[in-house]
Amino acid sequence: MQQDRVPPLMLLALELTRACPLACKHCRAASVNRPLPGQLTTDEIFLILKNIAARYKPILILTGGEPLLRSDLEVIVKGATALGFKPVLAPCGLGFDYDKAKKLKDWGIERISLSIDGATAKTHDFLRGVDGAFGAVVEAARAAKAAGLPFQVNTTIFSGNVDEIKKIMKLAIELGAVAFHPFMLVPAGRGKKFWSESLTPEQYERALEEVADISKDLPMPIKPTCAPQFARIVRQKKIKPSASERMSRGCLAGVGFAFISSLGKIQTCGFLEVEIGDVRKSDYDFLSIWDDAPIFVKLRKKDNYKGRCGVCSFWNVCGGCRARSFGALDDYMEEDPLCIYKPGGANEVE
Repeated sequence: MQQDRVPPLMLLALELTRACPLACKHCRAASVNRPLPGQLTTDEIFLILKNIAARYKPILILTGGEPLLRSDLEVIVKGATALGFKPVLAPCGLGFDYDKAKKLKDWGIERISLSIDGATAKTHDFLRGVDGAFGAVVEAARAAKAAGLPFQVNTTIFSGNVDEIKKIMKLAIELGAVAFHPFMLVPAGRGKKFWSESLTPEQYERALEEVADISKDLPMPIKPTCAPQFARIVRQKKIKPSASERMSRGCLAGVGFAFISSLGKIQTCGFLEVEIGDVRKSDYDFLSIWDDAPIFVKLRKKDNYKGRCGVCSFWNVCGGCRARSFGALDDYMEEDPLCIYKPGGANEVE
């Protein structure tokens, strides 16, 4: 494929391990308390990163599981930085203290994400499956702040915390977060069994409208994730999109974002459980898969989308959540099951 027809890789999520001390009910990785056999080695990770760095220098999301459990994390972070990547990290928050925050900053981590899924321990610990998780992540945020390591707050929205959104945002501001990223539930991993706790389509729309209204006065950027309809809603409300929203798209799967599992499997994102390629089988040539893999190519053409997504004028900025379509409808090209928007209405102006 001609490279000028391939969208640039802006974000790459690299799952370093599936080992994690938490037992989150919605975990897309279905993490366990030990690494899976055959996870990528340090050398393999650098073969992948060198291949990508020959053309792109995306934001590199080092995720898990708990990426801090990798004994070679320092080598990976420093090496990725030397290659020109901008590494960020997604720790779980347990046992995260000032010393760890300072080390991460010194190694080259530009930002961490910390998940706070409730305004109280009751809600947060319920979702995370471990008593004391709320207190631990709040202390982790304070440690990052003290060390000068920027952190964002991620919140998975479900039926049990949708009424706490404003309080969680307030807590994020008080702790010193630099951004707030609400995640909408996707039926992937353990999230398949937790899908009954998803918002209804009407609740989902109202929640995104609430976030959009709050964003006008919030002293930090808001970027809903797995919620591509937010791009439509801010335009319908005539709210000026943030710089990051103008530069990207609601669902970036295959059009700016990719995911590599700890076993070397390539997916459009961590939530869309369809293997597109295997870096080991491709001799660590990620770029050839990014350019030509049939699923990536398919996702880049509007004509391939089904239902309302295929005829919606907001497709360029939204695209619908491909992972949610797959998890709920078993077809990643179907319309997003949580979207209530009907194309052709009076508000269909991008």
